[in-house]
Amino acid sequence: MATRLTSTKTVPKKGTRAGKGPGFPGPNGKGPKGNGWKGGDEPQRRLSASAYRITMWVVLAAILMMFAALSSVYIILAGGEQWQPIKMPRMFFLSSAVILTSSLSLEHAKRSLKLGRQRSSYYWTGTTLLLGVMFLICQLLGWRELRAQGLYFSGQPHSSFFYFFTGVHGIHLVGGIVALVYLLSRLRRALAPLSAKTEITAQVVSIYWHTMDAVWLWLFLLLMLWK
Repeated sequence: MATRLTSTKTVPKKGTRAGKGPGFPGPNGKGPKGNGWKGGDEPQRRLSASAYRITMWVVLAAILMMFAALSSVYIILAGGEQWQPIKMPRMFFLSSAVILTSSLSLEHAKRSLKLGRQRSSYYWTGTTLLLGVMFLICQLLGWRELRAQGLYFSGQPHSSFFYFFTGVHGIHLVGGIVALVYLLSRLRRALAPLSAKTEITAQVVSIYWHTMDAVWLWLFLLLMLWK
């Protein structure tokens, strides 16, 4: 009597693959989602606005501490035997007015962004960028006036501080100009509704720029009044 053979098929359970074991994610993070595993298509976490602002304040705190230390050295050395009075270059007065105006224009840009006037914010940010470049040009012309007085970086302590303060501050302001260029690029390609990242960028750039404005005013008054 012939024996009837029956074949059985094993149906893979949900979450597994036939012949390949459980469908857990591989080392690259790709694979089925579930069971607490993070799949490759899951969006990455983004820093909040407060985290960006805190990071910026930490960076600015380090910069302010550096300028405070340099200012302390300036005050200690002022009035020494080799200390000679220096006439404040006229271009430094102009550069002070320019950087104050740039802070006002950046505030207009930020206010326009809050009101949803993206085009207006773009133009005001561009104005701030131009004023920042103008400020650097005025500083270089101020150095030219110092050289016309026969004052150089290695001449005497007072003239050395003039060059050093303005040079270090100018380098930090270049960082602000780069940030403004980045903000302009985001404003130009952003579509309505405006992205949250663009708004955060505008806030952080504004904090940095206003701080550099305040630092220059402090250095300007220190060089002019503390002789």
